[in-house]
Amino acid sequence: MTLEICVKAAAGAPEILGDCPFCHRVLLTLEEKKIPYKLHLVNLSDKPQWFLDISPEGKVPVVKFDDKWVPDSDVIVGILEEKFPEPSLITPPEFVSVGSKIFPTFVKFVKSKDSNDGSEQALLEELKALNEHLEKIGGPFIAGEKITAVDLSLAPKLYHLKIALGYFKKWSVPESLTHVHNYIKVTFGREAFEKTKSAEQYVIAGWEPKVNA
Repeated sequence: MTLEICVKAAAGAPEILGDCPFCHRVLLTLEEKKIPYKLHLVNLSDKPQWFLDISPEGKVPVVKFDDKWVPDSDVIVGILEEKFPEPSLITPPEFVSVGSKIFPTFVKFVKSKDSNDGSEQALLEELKALNEHLEKIGGPFIAGEKITAVDLSLAPKLYHLKIALGYFKKWSVPESLTHVHNYIKVTFGREAFEKTKSAEQYVIAGWEPKVNA
């Protein structure tokens, strides 16, 4: 059974996979579970009618399960785990929220026009907390030796953080956060990640209007 999935096409390049971290999360889940899928790239700046018919709010990702199109990456990942339990990607409950504040604090910092607004410090605190967690648990992943759903959600967001802050702020994760650096190396280096990531230029193109708003 091949699942159909609609994801964001690259800004200015509708034939190329775009930069949505939520789409990336679902694609990573499909790849890690070795589920066959068919990709539909959607130009979000000029949404086709067929897409609006299946996703009236115009949001991606959407996946077709049993003739029904389902939105929301949280919901989709939950259904995938239920329908395709092997290999299990279930995150132990105590680790589900690890790193969950990194993306919102990154968004605030990358859009910030005021270097004294505390947004950089807030992001550093979240990255330090992740570093401490990985050190305590022994890593390399959030739940220990095995990759789980929480990693597949966080890794695409860290990919955006690394590229966007490097480009727009000339900022990078401090070298002292060695466990975070190792986490990035291990997650980004997986075959599934390499296969499903958007090219750096499209991540930058995706953030440009938000940063310059």
